[in-house]
Amino acid sequence: MNTDRPLDAIRSIKVKLGLLVACSIVAAILVSEIGDRAEVPVWLTVPVTVVAALGVTQWLARGMTSPLREMTAAASRMATGDYSQRVTATATDEVGTLSAAFNTMAADLADADRQRRQLVATVSHELRTPLTAQQALLENLVDGVVRPDDAVLRTALSQAERLGALVGDLLDLSRVDGGRVPLALGRVHVRELVETAVAEAGVSRRGTVHVVDVPAGLTVTADAARLHQVLANLLDNADRHSPRGGTVTVSAGPEGEDRWWLLVADEGAGIAPEHVERVFDRFGSGDDAGGGTGIGLAIASWVCELHGGSLVALPTPPGEQGARIRAVLPRAPRPPVQHPPVPTTYAATGTTGSPAGTRPTTEETAVPVPIPAAAGSTPDPTNPSGGPAPAATPGTVPVGAPKPLLDSLFGDLWPETGVGPQVRLLLTCVGVGVLAAVLLPYRDMGVALFLVLMVGGVVLWRTSQRRLQPWTIATAAVCTGLASLSVLRSTEWLMVLAVLLGLVLTTTALTDARALVSMVAGAASWPLAALRGLPLLGRSVGATSRVSIVWPIVRTAAISLVALVVFGGLFASGDAIFGSWASAIVPQFAWDSLTFRFFVGFVMGGALLAASYVALNPPRVQRVALPAGRPVARTFEWVVPVGLVVTLFVAFVVAQAAALFGGHEYIQRTTGLTYADYVHQGFGQLTSATLLTLLTIAIAARKAPRETATERLVLRGVLGALCALTLVVVASALHRMDLYQQAYGFTVLRVLVDAFELWLGLVVVLVTVAGIRLRGWWLPRAALMSAAAFVLVGGLLNPEAWVAQHNIDRYATTGKLDTGYLRTLGPDATPTIVAGLPRALSACIVQPSTIEVRASREDLLSWNLGRSREVAAAPAPLTPTEAAACPDLMAGALAR
Repeated sequence: MNTDRPLDAIRSIKVKLGLLVACSIVAAILVSEIGDRAEVPVWLTVPVTVVAALGVTQWLARGMTSPLREMTAAASRMATGDYSQRVTATATDEVGTLSAAFNTMAADLADADRQRRQLVATVSHELRTPLTAQQALLENLVDGVVRPDDAVLRTALSQAERLGALVGDLLDLSRVDGGRVPLALGRVHVRELVETAVAEAGVSRRGTVHVVDVPAGLTVTADAARLHQVLANLLDNADRHSPRGGTVTVSAGPEGEDRWWLLVADEGAGIAPEHVERVFDRFGSGDDAGGGTGIGLAIASWVCELHGGSLVALPTPPGEQGARIRAVLPRAPRPPVQHPPVPTTYAATGTTGSPAGTRPTTEETAVPVPIPAAAGSTPDPTNPSGGPAPAATPGTVPVGAPKPLLDSLFGDLWPETGVGPQVRLLLTCVGVGVLAAVLLPYRDMGVALFLVLMVGGVVLWRTSQRRLQPWTIATAAVCTGLASLSVLRSTEWLMVLAVLLGLVLTTTALTDARALVSMVAGAASWPLAALRGLPLLGRSVGATSRVSIVWPIVRTAAISLVALVVFGGLFASGDAIFGSWASAIVPQFAWDSLTFRFFVGFVMGGALLAASYVALNPPRVQRVALPAGRPVARTFEWVVPVGLVVTLFVAFVVAQAAALFGGHEYIQRTTGLTYADYVHQGFGQLTSATLLTLLTIAIAARKAPRETATERLVLRGVLGALCALTLVVVASALHRMDLYQQAYGFTVLRVLVDAFELWLGLVVVLVTVAGIRLRGWWLPRAALMSAAAFVLVGGLLNPEAWVAQHNIDRYATTGKLDTGYLRTLGPDATPTIVAGLPRALSACIVQPSTIEVRASREDLLSWNLGRSREVAAAPAPLTPTEAAACPDLMAGALAR
């Protein structure tokens, strides 16, 4: 079975599509089940499952659609005059049938094109000789060199007759193509017809002897003029190919009750076996050296078919020579079916119908000579010969060829030009995937993760086209700092934020995105590169076969591994000593472990490969932008709604001032809430108001006119006031959260919310600066970089230790401590908890046994500063008495 086209044996395209869908679903289920049994996380299983399903689909669909792609390419080549390309038709379904029909059509078109070119060459040669002779004769007559006597005029008449015979052949050929010549049936005496044709052929004076062998009583029903045409062409062909003094025999006779035969034999060189099949084709004379256009035999064959008979070339009997052409015709043919006229294209006018300035006669309504041409073709000034166009340059799309599917899908936003196979990059990404599969699984976050991230960053840096731009350099520095958090801190959520921001920063640098929408498009280009880069991946994989060292190494490693497993397993199971040695040497890899490592390596290597494609061929994300805003015609159209928002902000600020100066009693008297409930109730709404304010400012900036100085002043004033009031809202939200934490304790989530609100305040300040300058192209990048700086600085400040310390300070002041929450904090908070609380209480919270378990998993590649400090600060194990008192201690601290 052909592995490239595994579904060729199936005869229905519907069944193939059903199998394709079924196989893709089965592949996805199997991969998902394998990952689930190996306890692989969902975020690793899903991408591998999708890739597996798409891979099976690609493998099965490639063979199904390859004939269609080949037909598209061949049709494009045909449009340029090249009919040499054929389609690989191995399938047995509807597409395979179409491929076979396409190949037949291509062969017919190629033959028609060959015949057209042969016609031009042959007719030009045949016309040139008599025309040249006539021109010379007429020049001699004009110059008085010769006198117009009988011999001279006979020579001129002979040349004119030759031209007339050739034109008559072409006219008959046009009638063949038009199919508009009826038969004038009547009784025909075959012997008289043959003798008349032989007598006319004797006028040619070619020196041949004609012998007639026809029964005198043979009569048939036929078109006498057409049969005479057949005999004239056959005799002319025999005379031209017979030696001087040779004999041409014409014989006829009945064949059965309803048919008769006609045979013309000569003593010439005969017809070569390789020419027998095309001797009756138009312009396909069996012997080009014999002279003639090759039209006569084609017309004779057409007349025989018009009568319901056939014309064939018989093999020469042994010991004889010459050609034998035999016609078999019915004695009473049926009238042929007449076809409607076919419009004919004229060379002189370029239109259909009669030539300009002429009126065709009844006899010649179908006679104008058509110009054979490939369907849909147009004259090519760079290829005046009319032959096949030169082949397209490798790597270019032929003229008129449709774009590949992915090029059409992504359009001008993401073209792929001039990107050759990237074998080294492919192998590097595979190596990084293997490195990740070896280092990352079953290790806590630490040096191994940092190494993998840095290696991937170096690969992207070297691949990027923009690695020397200032923004790229700054991004690389910040991303390095974010990656270093994997070594400095053991907090996983912090690393997740760092990785996400690092991804956005990286895509922004690789694509040179500047506006907010283009940044979103740049971030989306990373996963989309898994689809857009498939053609390059295919070319790169194919190019590995040209690298002499790659596949030999792969084959050698695979064969060696199989031999090692098979023979090693046999010897280990057959000898106890050998088995003990093997157990001591060979690492014990469980199946689940190998599966998990495969998923990790596949995802990491694939992600790096997709990002490398973005770096190598970045999309044009600058073209992804919102449509230009249309400013309103009058200033009040935007000032009034924004002014109402400003008024509401002013009212809110006044309410905050009343609450601040009125105190707890005023709040409780007015709202019925305690101060803690009051500040907690409105924090989420204030954060939402800040976000909506930024959206309001963006819309107002797009709609506000700024043509005059007054309009620009109003824009700055209104939006500036809104930004200033928004900063007050931000300050109020931060104050509310601080009061709430003082009352109910500090948590990491509340600290994150504080940081997010503080970052929103910074964005408002940046928006204010952009509004003053009325230029904000730098604003999206500044906001993104500030978010990364917040995460980096926050990570360096150790947020979990900060939360632990503030809870301990609150415990020292109020005597209240949420010990259950402190126990959820990670290793980064352990030194702070141990140092700030009494030993009996801190040992109950941090649990030394848990620290010992984590420390037992540590090695050089999983080293982390946070976990190292936790081990150093771990308290001594509790005695049984101290351990029994832990529940009471923790409950007492929480109840105070």
